[in-house]
Amino acid sequence: MKKIILFLVLLGANQLVLAEKLNILPKPQKVSEHVYAWIGPHGGPNIKNKGFRMNMAFVVGSKSIAVLESGFYPAMAKEMITQIKAISPLPIKYVINSNSQPDRFLGNDAFRKIGAEVISSEKEAERMQENANNYAMMLEMTMKFKQQDIKLPNKPGRLLTKNTRLDLGGGVELDVHIYKAAHTPQPLIVHVISDNVVYAGDILYSGRMLAAIEGGNIKEWIQSYQYLKRFSAAIFIPGHGKPAPLSAFKKSTYQYLLLLDSHMTKMVAEEKTMQDAIRRLDQSDFSYLENYQALAGRNAHRAYIEAELAAFD
Repeated sequence: MKKIILFLVLLGANQLVLAEKLNILPKPQKVSEHVYAWIGPHGGPNIKNKGFRMNMAFVVGSKSIAVLESGFYPAMAKEMITQIKAISPLPIKYVINSNSQPDRFLGNDAFRKIGAEVISSEKEAERMQENANNYAMMLEMTMKFKQQDIKLPNKPGRLLTKNTRLDLGGGVELDVHIYKAAHTPQPLIVHVISDNVVYAGDILYSGRMLAAIEGGNIKEWIQSYQYLKRFSAAIFIPGHGKPAPLSAFKKSTYQYLLLLDSHMTKMVAEEKTMQDAIRRLDQSDFSYLENYQALAGRNAHRAYIEAELAAFD
């Protein structure tokens, strides 16, 4: 029995070493006294960037650690664990999936195996399940994973329906907020109270163009941005871009969303066709953002569909 236990311990250690040797992630940056973050490059997931192109974070208390996002696949999650353990030996108690995009939760099971409780919202968990096959296909196509090697994680174990406080010890507490839709249907916002740091995930973008997708809602996204104003003088960690005050995201997120919504609402009211509405939309003020060419047309298309649906409500 002792030999079996020793073998399992060594196996787990070897897996962590292997994950570390993959060099998927840079070392996390210290954002504040208790908060660390991996700040990703822009662009989509591919072999070259090993699927790392988003921000993730973790918070260290005196008794435990909370991780914000679990990565794009298990090996990435294991490397996250290795890097966290190099900073603190405390147990990872919570993993919070801010939304249901694949790079936010596909590493969940690696954290669950070391005893972490996985937290999401009800609507985001539903979307995880609904899109599971599409996410598996994405891993197969973009990361060249073999189909038989793709194992999608189990549903998060704790689904929040209201704002919730989590205690990590030593006065380090997290307020997890639920408000409205944004990039996805029911994202979570995490406020590290002691440090006045807000992990906003894909509610905020800078440096690259945001993506309006099915499941999200542009009008509610605008309201979600406004909701963030309650965290006075906080430093915000976006889903993509560098941590900064909220004002740093005003143009790239808020003003861009306002443009999409106001233009397409007007076009639908004037009974313009989708093609005409898209042709009339001038997005050139946002052409400095990375991924502009790839996303501007898609965002305009999605904004028209949402404005059309809203007109029939």
